This record gives sequence, C-alpha cells and structure tokens, in this order.
Amino acid sequence: MNKRDYMNTSVQEPPLDYSFRSIHVIQDLVNEEPRTGLRPLKRSKSGKSLTQSLWLNNNVLNDLRDFNQVASQLLEHPENLAWIDLSFNDLTSIDPVLTTFFNLSVLYLHGNSIQHLGEVNKLAVLPRLRSLTLHGNPMEEEKGYRWSSSWAAQRR
Repeated sequence: MNKRDYMNTSVQEPPLDYSFRSIHVIQDLVNEEPRTGLRPLKRSKSGKSLTQSLWLNNNVLNDLRDFNQVASQLLEHPENLAWIDLSFNDLTSIDPVLTTFFNLSVLYLHGNSIQHLGEVNKLAVLPRLRSLTLHGNPMEEEKGYRWSSSWAAQRR
C-alpha cells in the first residue's frame, strides 16, 4: 500500500460503529447497517469503509470466528485497523485473530467474560498497542491482576 492509500485510512475518520446492535456472530455485520454519527463515513470506490476504527461494543458476541474475512468485506484496508472496541460482549478469551492486526493501538475488552489473566500474554506481539482495557472481566479477581495492569501501562 502506498503512502496516499495509508493517509486515506484514518483513525480520525468516524468509526465503523456496530455498537448496540444485538449482534451474536461476526458474520451478521455484513448484513447490518452501521450506526450513523455526526460525520458521514468515507468510503472507497468499492464501497468499503476507509476508517481505522471498528466498534463492536455492547453486543452479544462470544467468539470472533471469521473476523478477518468480515473485516476484509467491510474495510478497504483492514490491516490498518488501529482501534477495536469489543467491550461489553460475552467473550471468554482473547482470540488470536486480534494479534494479526499489527497496527492496533487501542483495544477495549472491558465488560466481557474473560476468565484467565494469561490471555493477555497473547497481545504481547502487538508493537503499537498502547491502550488496553480489561476491567469488568472475571480475570480481575486473579492474584496479580493489578500488577499486570501496571506492567501494561509501563509498556507505553
């Protein structure tokens, strides 16, 4: 991808917002209209969104099966995803598919059902990850949760 294409996919663009849609499976996004905001979404000639932000919060997702395929259908440059909001869903683990988005800098996972603190280790491969939310998950009760959270903050 050339610099111009990269500049056309911006985190400043409005997010592709599927929050509060009662979505159960990722594949449902293809047939669902995103929420509209004050600013219209910019789209490529092929009709795909040019944003770097995908908001899926406040749904009922329990896995991210086919996430890559659906992201490719919705976004012109899914590899540029910088912000994914999966807060307030029913995820029980951190799906490895999230580790394929190397430009990810913001990942919201709070308010899910993630049980094990060790799940966070999967995200160590994301070089640009700067903001990660995990509060409101059962892992919060594990010994060492607060220490791990401060470790993540030092990574910034």
